[in-house]
Amino acid sequence: MTKICDTALYPYARSADQDAATPVRHPVIIIGAGPVGLATAIDLAQQDVPVVVLDDNDRVSSGSRAICFAKRPLEILDRLGCGQPMVDKGVIWNKGKVFFGDRRIYDFNLLPEDGHKRPAFINLQQYYFERHLIERVRALQAEGKQIALRGKNRVTAIAPHADHVALAVDTPDGPYNVEADWLVACDGAGSPSRTMLGLDFVGRVFEDNFLIADVVMQAAFPTERWFWFDPDFNKGQSALLHKQPDGVWRIDLQLGWDIDKAEEKKPENVIPRLKAMLGEDTQFELEWVSIYTFQCRRMERFRHGRVLFAGDSAHQVSPFGARGANSGVQDADNLAWKLALVIDGKAPDSLMDSYDMERLHGADENILNSTRSTDFITPKSEISRAFRDAVLDLSESYGFARPMVNSGRLSVPCTYDGSPLNSADALTGPERTRPGSPCPDAPLGDGFLLSRLGGAFVLLTINADAPEVLDIDGLSLTRVAISTGDDPMGHIKTRYLGESETAVYLIRPDQHVAARYPSYDADQIASALRRAAGMEGRI
Repeated sequence: MTKICDTALYPYARSADQDAATPVRHPVIIIGAGPVGLATAIDLAQQDVPVVVLDDNDRVSSGSRAICFAKRPLEILDRLGCGQPMVDKGVIWNKGKVFFGDRRIYDFNLLPEDGHKRPAFINLQQYYFERHLIERVRALQAEGKQIALRGKNRVTAIAPHADHVALAVDTPDGPYNVEADWLVACDGAGSPSRTMLGLDFVGRVFEDNFLIADVVMQAAFPTERWFWFDPDFNKGQSALLHKQPDGVWRIDLQLGWDIDKAEEKKPENVIPRLKAMLGEDTQFELEWVSIYTFQCRRMERFRHGRVLFAGDSAHQVSPFGARGANSGVQDADNLAWKLALVIDGKAPDSLMDSYDMERLHGADENILNSTRSTDFITPKSEISRAFRDAVLDLSESYGFARPMVNSGRLSVPCTYDGSPLNSADALTGPERTRPGSPCPDAPLGDGFLLSRLGGAFVLLTINADAPEVLDIDGLSLTRVAISTGDDPMGHIKTRYLGESETAVYLIRPDQHVAARYPSYDADQIASALRRAAGMEGRI
């Protein structure tokens, strides 16, 4: 049977750019048709920004690779028009179990509160994730949006200039040159773009190796995340089990540092390890095998003039915690609306510096959590191991110890505390919706709040009066009005009002809070909007 990753979903086709007498300039060119590049392209196209995606491949990723997609990225994908197909295909989960040896020491629930459209996570192979994004690209093309996806177009040189970026591209028909007002590099951890510009990572490589095996089998394990410390089947190491669609299961096995990677990947060595875990009589087939080494690194800056880096090309973390692809989708979410405003002439290009600031903050938060997870999972001294094992023992019976157990702090959205786009908090409201925070979802009528917010600047009023539509310095601001009667279960009150009776929120296009007030004041809102769009010169 032909697999998705064996089929060219965006095959090479000669473009008009290849026959142009002089290089054609595009508003935005994106390098890389992975999850981050495609999400960025879709977001820009939905805002009527013409975009070209160049990729040296012509098909989706082989192997499942990233599989755990968190609630916030799913909400972003809803805004991009492709969240529901992914949830329909994916395996939904909120719960997990932690084991120490052969003992189950505790269970956890990542979304214990109700009133959310999306679950804490779905598991979905990366090749399906990319396919759904490509299908969305095709739908936008059918609507007349200017979004081009060019397979077998390999960028071989990048020359930044003050007002554009020049690129040399190689194809099956030979090379051509093209230009971009803005270039977004989403070309993965190896990032040829980063190399061509002479840029590098700073950070840490961990001395350990992990085997990833995707196996096809029929098994009775529940749709939960199961993590083992020091299991009998992998003594002195760790293990992880996840369910994926199509009867595929992801198994991670810690191997240690001093190994022969080529040998460990051979089926004759992988299969005995899996049988020790699953049982000698369990029938399974290997679908994909890989070995990875932990890395927690990032670029010193994500913006270099008119070149912007996003996803793994900008930052890398260990896979425990599912922070790689999820943070990359949030990079795209942060970048696209700002770039659209700059290209439309509604904001200065200094607004793109806030992308650098905010997503560096997000990357540092992910790296910190990922590093702590790795240090707990793979202690580097006998004292560290003794401490970890004591914590695991205590957590079986004592709740106070469980927050110290770190089998991978799972991905949560970043709050942009200290962002220059935030206005001072003027509402005594819930901490979770302070300026810089991502808006939590809540039921609203026969739908949910986030779908009402959409992808533009919004004035969210709760039990408060305000104009229905505002235009401030060319920026449109649409009102979403809510009253207590729209919130019979009290979720909006809990998440947005707290002890206050009224509230007015200024929401950014990426659904982060820019400002909040107890009531509407035209001057305050105008100032906050200018600040959120980078128009006050504070970046």
